Amino acid sequence: MSKPFDMEVFLAGVLTGSRATRQRHLRQAKIIQVDIAERWQRETPWGWQRKHVVWFLEHRLKGRSGSSQYYYLLTIRLLARRLEKPWVFNRYQEIRRPDGRP
Repeated sequence: MSKPFDMEVFLAGVLTGSRATRQRHLRQAKIIQVDIAERWQRETPWGWQRKHVVWFLEHRLKGRSGSSQYYYLLTIRLLARRLEKPWVFNRYQEIRRPDGRP
């Protein structure tokens, strides 16, 4: 019997900011994890490939507001930093911050 993956422990070393920001990143990371696990049967971020994250960005965030897409992209960058992956998502660079700045 295996223990469920703990996203909070996984991200503990890279989470910074206010409590609300940390909670948002955790909530979004868990949503990303569940969606990728359902679609690709990859239960933990250690098994993810870049294509899994791109799938999430392209299919699960379609129709979401620009600010939601931006905040999910920040969470994905945090996950990539924790995984020590050099993932870059150039197509998503045009996503603007909620205040309109690039």
